[in-house]
Amino acid sequence: MERTNRMAEATFAGGRFWCMVPVFDEVPGVQEVVSGFAEVQESEEAICREAVRITFNPSVISYEKLIDAYWRSIDPTDDGGQFQDRGEHFKTTIFYHDAEQQRLAERSKRELEESKKFSQRIATTIEPAGTFSPAEDKQQNYHKNVPFHYRKVCEESGRKAFIEKTWRIGKDMEALKERLTPLQFDVTQNNATETPYDNAYFDFTEEGIYVDIVSGEPLFSSTDQYDAGCGWPSFTRPISHYHVNENLDKSHGMLRTELRSKFGDSHLGHLFYDGPQEEGGLRYCINSAAMRFIPRGELEKEGYAEYRVLFGEKTIEEKAEKQRRL
Repeated sequence: MERTNRMAEATFAGGRFWCMVPVFDEVPGVQEVVSGFAEVQESEEAICREAVRITFNPSVISYEKLIDAYWRSIDPTDDGGQFQDRGEHFKTTIFYHDAEQQRLAERSKRELEESKKFSQRIATTIEPAGTFSPAEDKQQNYHKNVPFHYRKVCEESGRKAFIEKTWRIGKDMEALKERLTPLQFDVTQNNATETPYDNAYFDFTEEGIYVDIVSGEPLFSSTDQYDAGCGWPSFTRPISHYHVNENLDKSHGMLRTELRSKFGDSHLGHLFYDGPQEEGGLRYCINSAAMRFIPRGELEKEGYAEYRVLFGEKTIEEKAEKQRRL
C-alpha cells in the first residue's frame, strides 16, 4: 500500500461489533473506529453485517498490521456467525477499499491457510466495501461506556477464551528458562514479585516503550510512567488496554486486580486505584522483570515503528514534505 499522510479506511466484520472496537481503538495511527453495518451482496439480496470501519494513517500503521490484528480477534473458520451470535449478520468479512487492500487481504488469508494454524478451512470472505451505516450512538465505544456488559458478552460467548487459547504463544518452559533470567521466569510464570527499589525500571527516565519480556507485546510507554514512590515502575495507563488482562487475585489474604499480558499470559503486576487523579486515578504497578525496554530511537529497528507517534515524532513522509518546503 502506498504510504502517504492521507487517511485511509479499513472495514472488518467480525461478529458483534462491540467486541471488535477495542482491538483497534488504541492502535497508534488509528484515528477513529466506528461500529456499524456494512452491506454485502448475497445472491440477489443485500445483507448488512455488523462491522467496524477504521480511519487510519497508513504512514503510521500499515494495513497489513490491521489485518493481522483482525485475524487474532475472530474465529475465521466459523461460517455461520461468530461464537453465540449466529446468522448472516455476524459472519466474518474483510471489506477492501481499493485493489491494494484486496491484494493484501487475499495474500494474508492465503498465508493463514498455508500456515495450518487451523485444521478447518478459512471461512472469512473478502468483499468490496460498499455502503456503511454507523450504528446509533449508544452502540459506539460500548466497551468504554458499558464495560461490565461488554466483558460479560466477550466471556460468556466464548470469544475471549477462544482468542487467547488460539493465539497465545506456545511456551516451552525449558527453553523459556534458558532465555529468561531466573527472576524474569519466576515473575512471569510463577507470579513472583521482585524486590522494590532493586529492579531495572523503578526510577528509569529514558523515553521508549516497554514490551512483554516473553511475547514482545507492547504494554506501556514512558509517556505514561511516573514515580509512585512504591519502588516499582508505575504507569497511569497501558498503551492498549486490549493487551492487558485484568484478573481477580485472592492470594495472600487480599483482593487485588492482577495484570497479565493477553497473548504472552505473563504475570505483570497489579492494578491499584491510588494513581494521579488528574490522569484517571489508576496505578499500573509492574515488575521490571516482566518487561523489556525499547528506546525511542530503536523502535523502527525493533519492529515497533508505529509507536514513534507516542513521542510526537513525524513520519518519514512528513519530514520529507518539510524539507521540500524549505
